[in-house]
Amino acid sequence: METDALLSLKNINVSFSSEEKENQVLYDISFDINSNEILGVVGESGSGKSVTSLAIMGLLPTHTAKVSGQILYDNHSLLDLDTKTLRSIRGNEIAMIFQEPMSSLNPSMKCGKQVIEILLQHTDLSKSKAKEEVLSLFEKVKLPDSIRAYNSYPHELSGGQKQRIMIAMAIACKPKLLIADEPTTALDVTVQKEIISLLKELQKEYKMSILFISHDLSLVSEIADKVLVVYQGKMVEYGATSEIFNNPQKEYTKALIHARPSLDVRFKNLPTIEDYLTDQTAEREIITKTQRIQQHKELYSNPPLLEVRNVEKTFFSKAGLFGKKEFKAVDGVSFKLYEGETLGLVGESGCGKSTLGNTILQLDKANSGEILYKGRDITKISSSEIRSLRKEIQLIFQDPFASLNPRLTIGKAIMEPMKAHNLYDNNAERKEKTINLLERVGLDPAYFNRYPHEFSGGQRQRIGIARTIALQPKLIICDESVSALDISVQAQVLNLLNELKEKFGFTYIFISHDLAVVKYMSDQLLVMNQGKIEEQGDADNIYANPKNEYTKKLIDAIPKGM
Repeated sequence: METDALLSLKNINVSFSSEEKENQVLYDISFDINSNEILGVVGESGSGKSVTSLAIMGLLPTHTAKVSGQILYDNHSLLDLDTKTLRSIRGNEIAMIFQEPMSSLNPSMKCGKQVIEILLQHTDLSKSKAKEEVLSLFEKVKLPDSIRAYNSYPHELSGGQKQRIMIAMAIACKPKLLIADEPTTALDVTVQKEIISLLKELQKEYKMSILFISHDLSLVSEIADKVLVVYQGKMVEYGATSEIFNNPQKEYTKALIHARPSLDVRFKNLPTIEDYLTDQTAEREIITKTQRIQQHKELYSNPPLLEVRNVEKTFFSKAGLFGKKEFKAVDGVSFKLYEGETLGLVGESGCGKSTLGNTILQLDKANSGEILYKGRDITKISSSEIRSLRKEIQLIFQDPFASLNPRLTIGKAIMEPMKAHNLYDNNAERKEKTINLLERVGLDPAYFNRYPHEFSGGQRQRIGIARTIALQPKLIICDESVSALDISVQAQVLNLLNELKEKFGFTYIFISHDLAVVKYMSDQLLVMNQGKIEEQGDADNIYANPKNEYTKKLIDAIPKGM
C-alpha cells in the first residue's frame, strides 16, 4: 500500500521473549512523518520511545525481539529488507543521534576520524576530500574550533561539543530522516537551546525530516510540527503541536504539561502524573508571597549554619614541558546559608558549581578563604575531624547508579554509612532503621534484598536519598540530583526532598543547571559563571527581575511550552 509519507508506521507491536515469558512493550503504534517535517515523540522512561526508534533502524536484537506491523520508508518495507540493504540505508538515508554522546563515541579514536569513517563507508570521497567535508560539517554544527575538535578525543570536549560531533556524524550523508533520541537530556538549558536551534536550521537547510524523542513536552513544543504522546507502550494522543498543547484531550498529556515546575506559581507540592490520573479536580496548595516573606523572616533571624568567605579553588594542569597552567574553578565566592534554608546554585557546566560543593564537603581543599560551619572554620580541621563532619554534611549524587555498589543489595548499601559512623548498636537495629527509611522515601521495604540494576532511575534516586539521610545530616548538597530524571519522576523526587526537609529540618544546597527547578526549590539563589557569583538574592525576585545579562540568558533558555 503506497503512502505519501516519507516514513509510515502501521500497527507496530514489539515484544521481547525470555525463557520464562514474552513481554510486550509496544502496542499498535501508528504514525506518519512527511518530508521536511518534525514529529516529536513524548513520554516517560519505559514508554517505548527508544524501542520505536530502534525498530525503525532495525537495531533490535533479532533473537529476542519480535516485531509485527508495517514500517514503510519511501514506500519500502524496512521489516522485509535483508541486512545488507538495511545497512546501506542506515546512516546514509536514515541517521540517528543517540541520547548519551560519551557512550556513543569511541573513546580511543579522535572525533574527526570517527566522522570520516561514515563518509568513507557511504560515499566515494577520497580521504582528503572527506577531511575537508568533516571540517565543513564541524563549522556547520557551530563547533567553536573545528580543527581542534577534529584532532580531539571525546573526553577532551564538553557535553555540548560532543553532542555537536554526534549531530555532524548523523548529517554527514545528508539523510532524508534524522532520529534524535533525547539529544539534549543531560545538557545545560543554554546548550539545549543552541542544539534545538541548530537542529531546526539543519532541517531547513537539508529539507530533512526529524523524529525528535524526549520526555519534555515543553521542549518538544519548540521544535515539532506534530506530537505523539506515548504511555506504557500505547498511543495516548497524536496531532498538530499547537492542538496537543492548547487543547490536550487526555489527562496524561495534561499531566505531562503541568509536571514541570511553574515559573509563575509556587505550589507547595508539584503535581505528579499520578495526581492527575487519580484526581484531576484536586486544588493545589499555593505558597503566597506573604507566607514566603514570613518564612524567610523566621529563617534569617538565626545565625547562619554555613558561611563561605572569599573561597578560591585553583587547579593546575601541565602546559607543555615548562610551567603549569592555572585554572580558577572557584574565584572569591562568599555567601551565607541558614538552617532550614534551600540555597539554589545555578549555572552552566564548568562554572564551578560542583567544585564549590566539593570544597564545602572538604573533598577538594580551598586554596584560600574560610568555610565556617556552625561558626568553626572547617578548612583548618584535621582529617579525623573531617571524617566525623561527613556525618553532618552529606551529598546526593547526580547519577545514583554510578554511586551505588552494583554488588551490594540496596539494604546493605543504606546500612553501610551507618556502620562506618558507628550508628546504632547492631545490624538488626540498622536493618530496622533502613526499612523505615525505604518507607520514608516511598519504596517498598521488600526491596531491601534487591540490587541497584533492578530499579528505575527514579527509584535509584530515592535509594540514593535514603542512603544520604541515613546519617541524619544537618546539611545536604544535592548535586544535579534530578537532572537525568523524567519530568514526572523529577516532580516526585522534588516533592520528596521538600517533605524530608520539613520533617527532619534539613538544609539544602541545591545545585542544577535548570533554573526552573532551582527557582521552585530555593529560598535564595546564587547564579554562578566562570567561578564567580554573578547574582544572588531571593529566587523569585531574581527570576522576575534579573539584573545580570548572564542570568537573563539562563532564564531565556528555559523551555516555556506554547
